[in-house]
Amino acid sequence: MHLSPAGLSLLKKSEGFRDRVYPDVAGFSTIGFGHRLSPNEAYPIGISFSQAESILTHDVAIAEAAVNHLVKVPLTQGQFDALVDFTFNLGAGRLASSTLLRYLNAGKFDAAAWELLAWDHAGSREISGLKARREAEFELWHPKASAA
Repeated sequence: MHLSPAGLSLLKKSEGFRDRVYPDVAGFSTIGFGHRLSPNEAYPIGISFSQAESILTHDVAIAEAAVNHLVKVPLTQGQFDALVDFTFNLGAGRLASSTLLRYLNAGKFDAAAWELLAWDHAGSREISGLKARREAEFELWHPKASAA
C-alpha cells in the first residue's frame, strides 16, 4: 500500500515546512517536512520547498516500507495512512516494539487504534501538537469514531 493524499495532507500539516534546520520537540536536528538529519547531512543555506518535497517523498517511502513489512494483517487505507504518519513521526523501531503493533497483528484493530492516543508525549511531557496528531491519526483509522 501507499500513503493516500489524505494521509500525506495530515503528515504535511503535522510537520509543517521549515526551510532551515531546527530542533524538533525531542531536540533532533530537522529540516523541511520533519526530516531528521543524519550525522553526515548539512544544509547550511537551507532548502527550497521543492527540495523538501523530494526529501519527504523518500522519507515517506521508508515509512511505507516499514508499515508494509511489520503489519501482518490487511489494513484499510485510513489505517495504513495513520500507521505511516505514526511511523514517519516516531520511527519504525517504535512501531516494531509497540503494543499497538502487537494488538494490530493479533487482529485487535480497535485496541490498536486506541494505542495511537498513548503516543502524545516527549519524555514525560504531553505535547499538544502530538496529541492533536494522534487524534487525527485515530480519526483516519476510525473516520466515524471520536477520540473523546
